[in-house]
Amino acid sequence: MPATELEISPVTPTIGAMVHGVDLGKPLDEETQQALHNAWMEHLVLFFRDQTLDPASLQTLGRGFGPLHVHPQGDMADFEGILKIYADRNSKTYAGRKWHSDVTCDLEPPLASILHMHEVPSAGGDTLFANMFAAYDALSQPMRAFLDGLSAMHASEHNFAGYYGTTTRETRDGEYPATIHPVIAAHPVTGRKALYVNEIFTTHIVDLEPSESRSLLDFLYQHINQPRFQCRFQWESGSVAMWDNRSTQHLAMFDYWPETRAGHRVTIKGERPKAG
Repeated sequence: MPATELEISPVTPTIGAMVHGVDLGKPLDEETQQALHNAWMEHLVLFFRDQTLDPASLQTLGRGFGPLHVHPQGDMADFEGILKIYADRNSKTYAGRKWHSDVTCDLEPPLASILHMHEVPSAGGDTLFANMFAAYDALSQPMRAFLDGLSAMHASEHNFAGYYGTTTRETRDGEYPATIHPVIAAHPVTGRKALYVNEIFTTHIVDLEPSESRSLLDFLYQHINQPRFQCRFQWESGSVAMWDNRSTQHLAMFDYWPETRAGHRVTIKGERPKAG
């Protein structure tokens, strides 16, 4: 389908757009691929309805934007790069329970994620997304200047060891990834500065005393959790969300017990974040 037939409607002025007029289950022509990429860079998160995607076609869609990243949980059998997203009445915890960007514990975190949901609860299970460009821009000039020179540790054992047990990529390799990233990262495409700390992976700011680090991170997490930076997506069966991990964070609601929420996700390899 030609890119000229795409309909792109902002969800909020700050973040998110709904896209109509494209079948993601079919190979995208170059014009449509570029149009989606441009919309992605502008709105940071794109949403689609009524999409039919099996694991193979989701792989193809993801590879159109770059090589696939392997999640620490590991791949779905026979489908490299496919991660199962699943929670039901037996789930004691769930993925995405706090604000985060995906797998920032890696030296080169994924640049983007694409999630296709094929089973949804009758109500609930929404995902919230937040614009980290806007979160950075809303800080005072002295605070931005202070943060620009800081770095933070992003680790995974505290998260993956409890959630994924002993089946993770890191456990098989004998270690859990941990790395240091700038607190403020420059987007490699747009050059804009984004706040780059999150509740799931960031453990501390390496340049500060522990009490200073905790106080500053608590402030930044409260700052991120403001509705003015956010949009909220209500899933339907066949919905797809594509988000830029370098400029957004997201949080998944677990308010649908004992019902089931299930989907497949691919993430796309990125590069090491650079200071803004």
